Amino acid sequence: MAWYSYLRRGENGASALREGSELEQSRSQSLSMADQPLLAVAGGPDGDGHPAENTPAAENKPANDEPAAGVGEAPSIDTPPSLSGLVMEPGARDPHPAGHHRVGGVALALGGGVAKGWAHIGVLRAVEEYGLPVKMIAGTSIGALVGGAYLSGAMDELETFARSLTKSNVVRYLDFTLRGSGLISGARLAARMEEHMSEVSIEELSRPFVAVATDIQSGHEVWLSDGPIVPAIRASYALPGVFTPVQHGGRQLVDGALVNPVPVSVCRAYEPDIVIAVNLAGTSFGKGTVIRQSHYGHIEDALTENVNSQAASWFSFMHSREKATPRENRLGVTSVMVEAFNIIQDRIARARLAGDPPDFTIRPKLGEIGLIDFHKADEAIRLGYDEMMMRLRELEDQGVLDQIVSL
Repeated sequence: MAWYSYLRRGENGASALREGSELEQSRSQSLSMADQPLLAVAGGPDGDGHPAENTPAAENKPANDEPAAGVGEAPSIDTPPSLSGLVMEPGARDPHPAGHHRVGGVALALGGGVAKGWAHIGVLRAVEEYGLPVKMIAGTSIGALVGGAYLSGAMDELETFARSLTKSNVVRYLDFTLRGSGLISGARLAARMEEHMSEVSIEELSRPFVAVATDIQSGHEVWLSDGPIVPAIRASYALPGVFTPVQHGGRQLVDGALVNPVPVSVCRAYEPDIVIAVNLAGTSFGKGTVIRQSHYGHIEDALTENVNSQAASWFSFMHSREKATPRENRLGVTSVMVEAFNIIQDRIARARLAGDPPDFTIRPKLGEIGLIDFHKADEAIRLGYDEMMMRLRELEDQGVLDQIVSL
């Protein structure tokens, strides 16, 4: 019984039911067989999510062979609340679109980590050397940058660029602005990416690629899996407060690490055989503990050393000093934002990986590389390569690697 048959009761109850049945029959006749799947998803005329019975194409065709009214026109059906989250803007399509096939093989989930993300380059070099069958890559923040460059065939150019950064020339790519929603517009970095990936569209890549971003207005996790690759990458690493949000598909997008720092769940949606996650926050062991006030004296030196090495100020890499004074230990505005974001990212990553763990996790030992030490690409790449090679040798000794390569 259709829902509208309940609108009238009492003396006119039978009449209302008859009108509802007639309206239901008319609606069924106005839909062609091509519309049936949509009707079934939206909750069919029978009210329980199944298409109405006795509505085949033969019954929809009038006896006089004239086209029925409404046939060939798009039916007006409101999207039910339960499916509203699946109506996504361009560049944020459903991870299971029509025609999607299981990718199998190995999927890589490349996590965020600002400057530490150069380690992803070394990880991918080791993957190539061992011949792992990587069938898709999902990346967050700088993981999206490295993963996108890898699948676009621009890895060599990205590595050359990363290794060319020094304490002084890195500032050339920071186009500061006093207008907008961030300290850096990001146009210079985007222009550098456009030199090598301007003509690349994600859907044209040989393997699936997803860049994870966050809708700053709604808080939604957005999977960018089609369209131009440069805007998708740029949106994925747009650190809130530092980079200006990226307008993409009618949304204002920022760094995906706010919602999914290590995108294992994205890889799972493509149904690979194995998911390998690269977690750049692996050296944050102990940062999630609780410290009592009475313990302050015991950890004061450790905290001072950590502040000196990683977050004394945004331009800490431009100054050569052995140890900062108490005044110099004060955090700048940008350093506070970056460090706060790192804490949030670490806590979110722990929670999400506990609920959806990967099959293997790679944690490069990047303790000596700060979040903004972009000039330390040589060291980060080497550490990423060494860690990945060590894990692959372990898997080879265990007899697991042969199974992975044969996938």
